[in-house]
Amino acid sequence: MKLHELKPAEGSKHNSFRRGRGHGSGNGKTAGKGHKGQNARSGGGVRPGFEGGQMPLYRRIPKRGFTCINHKEIIAVNLTHLNVFEDGAVVDIAALQSKGLVSNPKDGVKILGVGELNKKLTVKVNKYSKSAKEKIEAAGGKAEVI
Repeated sequence: MKLHELKPAEGSKHNSFRRGRGHGSGNGKTAGKGHKGQNARSGGGVRPGFEGGQMPLYRRIPKRGFTCINHKEIIAVNLTHLNVFEDGAVVDIAALQSKGLVSNPKDGVKILGVGELNKKLTVKVNKYSKSAKEKIEAAGGKAEVI
């Protein structure tokens, strides 16, 4: 296939529709805007969410909760999942991403003590639960905070 042979997919392109070009076009005179009124005028229409002066939905529904501006989103990884690494490996956030255990580390990664660790690993992440740190060191590894 060459560049000049490329064509759009069948049915993906439409002919442009020229509004307001006489009665014979089927869409002449008012060009689909009806007669008079705010929406028939140039620059007419209302902003998104406007309900004609009625209290709009976004103001009728109650406000809920609180969003803390200093909130940090920490990604949790269970200790069991670290068994996919080879014995003696260095496990950091990049290594966790390459194995598919973490897709987006956001504000940090925390290792939780769920399950058992069978390998001796050097783990370098932002946080550990108390039990996770104990289990990593019991398996002969190191738990380093970055």
